Amino acid sequence: MQTVLSYIAKPMGLLLCPAHYSRLVIFSLLWSFSLSPAWAETNAAGVPIDVIDDTQNTQPQEAAPDPLQGFVENLNSDEENQNAEDDLWARIKDGYAMPDIESEYTSNHESWYAARPDYVKRMMDRSQKYLYYIVQEVEKRGMPSEIALLPMIESAYNPQANSRSRASGIWQFVPATGKDFGLKQNWWVDNRRDVTAATNAALTYLQKLHTMFGAWDLALAAYNAGEGTVLRAIERNRRKGLPTDYQDLDLPAETKNYVPKLQAIKNIVTQPEKYGLEINTIPNRPYFTRVNAPDQIDAKLAAKLAEISYDEFTALNPSYNRPVITSNGTVHHLLLPTWAADRFSENLANYDKPLTNWQTYYAKRGERMDNIARKFGIQVSQLRDVNDLPSRNKFRYPQTLLVPAKYGLAKNKMLEDEISSSQTTIEQKPLANTDAKKGSGANIHKSTRSARTKSKSSKRSRSSATKSKRSTASHVKAHSHHQIR
Repeated sequence: MQTVLSYIAKPMGLLLCPAHYSRLVIFSLLWSFSLSPAWAETNAAGVPIDVIDDTQNTQPQEAAPDPLQGFVENLNSDEENQNAEDDLWARIKDGYAMPDIESEYTSNHESWYAARPDYVKRMMDRSQKYLYYIVQEVEKRGMPSEIALLPMIESAYNPQANSRSRASGIWQFVPATGKDFGLKQNWWVDNRRDVTAATNAALTYLQKLHTMFGAWDLALAAYNAGEGTVLRAIERNRRKGLPTDYQDLDLPAETKNYVPKLQAIKNIVTQPEKYGLEINTIPNRPYFTRVNAPDQIDAKLAAKLAEISYDEFTALNPSYNRPVITSNGTVHHLLLPTWAADRFSENLANYDKPLTNWQTYYAKRGERMDNIARKFGIQVSQLRDVNDLPSRNKFRYPQTLLVPAKYGLAKNKMLEDEISSSQTTIEQKPLANTDAKKGSGANIHKSTRSARTKSKSSKRSRSSATKSKRSTASHVKAHSHHQIR
């Protein structure tokens, strides 16, 4: 057999090493039985994957090449896995379209990054989960590929990043701007941290700013400081007869550094060796794909069904604020590594236990937190963490909580649905009020609204009683009541 294989390989200029020889033996056996070998692609960690894409290739198929010739070509290309076609960094470099900026600020940032190789490595490693998707979206809109590097200076590609100004996510949207661009923020989710939703919102915002200012550096300055700040700086220079280019404007220090910082990242990506840094190749293929999600499922169970770590799951689905993932009756999706999507769907279809171990509980005004924790077998600290509760022990007003489901006392008593949009945004401490009832997804919305109605009715009753007492000369001070939102 070895003689035959060597005879085949020599005319093709292939030198057989033991690994190649073993693979060629297997292939030859498959070919001899007229079987078609299927070679899985690999992710950045070298794990075999089946790439699942949201779009289907409708291009006509070319005639299949000679299988042995194709296999030999694949063997030869194994040693050249970091070629331009398979390297996402090369694709990004090919899409550069912003003029380079010369600035002492740039040099300062280059030195800062060069002195922190561990920081740069963590940032680049995090980016590999999201970068392919963002590059795709940037190219679809005809934007410079430098824009795909922007989350590196915004958040170091950390989807859980939060700033002192309450900006959040890899694109660092503040609550108001996020709301303006359709990013839902409530007790259950903060879509400023949703990688795909926030990316689309950020690119839309940047395109709007580019249309407004006509230059990408000014658009980026406005993304950082707000369009009003940049417009006023431009107007001041116009009145003084000064240039209105980005580097000539009197802008806040952070904004003066913003574009040079992006230039520093661009320079490092282009020539990392110049700065004593090493950047690993990122495969030019999707890292994640979307899968349909059930109405309710525990986040940890979803990770288990996908056969991935919980950290990996939350890195791709960072927008959820609670340990249970819910929808309000609309179809929703999860992001999973491409190689885990089929596993998740198959394991979910075969799973015959409850999908969530949480339920809602309506805490009454004055009820003690430690009593509730004891009732449901949970630590007080866990109860606080899950529900974002303050340190005080008593509830000042009625509030809906997530607590562990007590299947032993009430079979199949599961979380019924998500709290309605009345828990508006994260800007306020959102509250809700529902009784933990047995039922399916749609009813917790109704019970929340019902509880709100009761609360308002109760408030009106107290108000009427107070007015009545005041009209009789015994003026009773009315206690304020926080409306449940």
